[in-house]
Amino acid sequence: MISAGDFRNGVTFDMDGNVFQIIEFQHVKPGKGAAFVRTKIRNVISGAVVERTFSPTDKFPTAYVERRDMQYLYSDGGLYYFMDNETYENIPISESTLGDNFKFVKENTDVKVLSYKGNIFGVEPPFFMELQVTQTDPGFKGNTATNALKPATLETGAQINVPLFINEGDMIRVDTRTGEYMERA
Repeated sequence: MISAGDFRNGVTFDMDGNVFQIIEFQHVKPGKGAAFVRTKIRNVISGAVVERTFSPTDKFPTAYVERRDMQYLYSDGGLYYFMDNETYENIPISESTLGDNFKFVKENTDVKVLSYKGNIFGVEPPFFMELQVTQTDPGFKGNTATNALKPATLETGAQINVPLFINEGDMIRVDTRTGEYMERA
């Protein structure tokens, strides 16, 4: 059992027969009245996101989510194929199950596949990926007076903003959680 006062990002719990994962939480202690916990939770099966408030004393059963290490192999149409690193079994996962941050994942990259009672509901890529810049405008000398950024296309097809000194062919490190440029690799 987990109480609402112990909520943290990523915690999964069972409520009303559904499994929810906490995306954001905030403990609120107003000057007048009782404290409460304001949350943004996602139904891991349907993907629906709702905002809800809880009393810190509310208790819920913990839902155990299985995280398995798998290797992303390739995509074919709307299916993405992953290989279990222990059994070498290939598992297809639909594009709708993958998160927005999956656009930074290259083939042959190890990821964590999330499932609850055998139903796959998500894929967690590594926090940082090293990717090559395939297309960007050239930076001009003297354009560095401020922290200016320009758009760049990466080898996976994802587009992000990078500093002006980054050129085509450069390897950069990207934070997959935020989709932001971190540094040159």
